[in-house]
Amino acid sequence: MSPEIKKTPVGIVGATGVVGQRFIQLLENHPWFEVAWLAASDRSEGKLYGEATKWRLKTKLPERFAAMRISPNTDTAAAPKVIFAALDAAFAADLEPRFAEAGCAVVSNSSAFRMHADVPLVIPEVNADHLPLIETQSWRKMSGGFIVTNSNCSAMGLVLALAPLQKQFGLRTVMAVTMQAVSGAGYPGVPSLDILGNVIPYIAKEEEKMEEETQKLLGRLDGPGGGRSAVIPAPFAMSASCNRVAVEDGHMESIAVKLEKPATAEEIIAAWKDYKGGVWDLKLPSAPEQAVIYMTAPDRPQPRFDVDRGAGMSTSVGRLRPCKVLDWKFTVLSHNTIRGAAGAAVFNAELLRAKGYISQ
Repeated sequence: MSPEIKKTPVGIVGATGVVGQRFIQLLENHPWFEVAWLAASDRSEGKLYGEATKWRLKTKLPERFAAMRISPNTDTAAAPKVIFAALDAAFAADLEPRFAEAGCAVVSNSSAFRMHADVPLVIPEVNADHLPLIETQSWRKMSGGFIVTNSNCSAMGLVLALAPLQKQFGLRTVMAVTMQAVSGAGYPGVPSLDILGNVIPYIAKEEEKMEEETQKLLGRLDGPGGGRSAVIPAPFAMSASCNRVAVEDGHMESIAVKLEKPATAEEIIAAWKDYKGGVWDLKLPSAPEQAVIYMTAPDRPQPRFDVDRGAGMSTSVGRLRPCKVLDWKFTVLSHNTIRGAAGAAVFNAELLRAKGYISQ
């Protein structure tokens, strides 16, 4: 028998929100991490978690978490050395550096620091080699703490679909039109009278995030200081149009691409099916067996049937066909609150532990 793996104590900041709840769901039986501390805003401070939160997920709130006492979001002294942050950007900009200054590894789902030059924006299968940016952070030099982020939920599925194409053929132009689920707006999110029977062709700052984060994620680590201190964004042209639709979970995207090198449909599909990324050998607990699943049915993927593939961590792709303006077009689907939020952060924490940035 192999020796039992020692679990790392972790905390969740912003634990009562929908993403915080998803962290609890994903970490309940995690083989590497054990939730030891929950924190939320002043109105929840001191309450039992089961009293303070309105549980929004389909699975039952675990009794152990319901009985945990909520600490204030600002109590860095009592926090474990690994923090999952599920905060709105405005609060994250203030609170996440406090935990990093206190020596914590902050694994963030917020947009507050994604585009900071010294903060790794990471999808493990795509750009694990960006993690050395951690060593350039002032918090790391001062206390050993640091911040690592996962991407915007709409960029996540797109980048997983683009990474195999960039690797095999190169990318010249990417056009993306999204149909994003209401759960991406948090709770209570979009009012029912605004979204039922409707499509809203605007999500604040979403298009900007999707464009710049996609290019950072697919960029290369370079620059002064031994060539390991800055991300050079990927040079392809990128345009996104983002829409909110009346779907509960699952962001769908209609994508068109122009490649640097010609490719057949068979070669593109093979690139998706064969793609493992650079961390397959690490056997990370949250890694899906297949990062990108190509679906051959002409009307798939669909959120109702396909959003939970790979336990919500796989990206589904379908409808590959020639594009008369660019080269190829296809459809992408990913789970926005699992792969696009809490699941991505848990996956990043697993990568950090496997690479020695988080200790047991």
